[in-house]
Amino acid sequence: MMNVIILFALLILVGYLLFKLAMAVLKWLAINSIVGLILVGVLNFLGVTHIPLNLINFLIIAIGGVVGVFILILLSFL
Repeated sequence: MMNVIILFALLILVGYLLFKLAMAVLKWLAINSIVGLILVGVLNFLGVTHIPLNLINFLIIAIGGVVGVFILILLSFL
């Protein structure tokens, strides 16, 4: 009986830690996406470059953030 209680407590702890880790990653992706999309929008508006917003470009912006935007700028000039 004691083993079941310990296992249940460990499962709750691991679930909680996985949830916290997932939320931290999602928060990081959301911040990168917002900053990157604002930067792309400003650059497109000013006419510096034209970066279309499709799924691939959005994933590059979400994962790379500002660095991802600069990679897309370099790729758009090639």
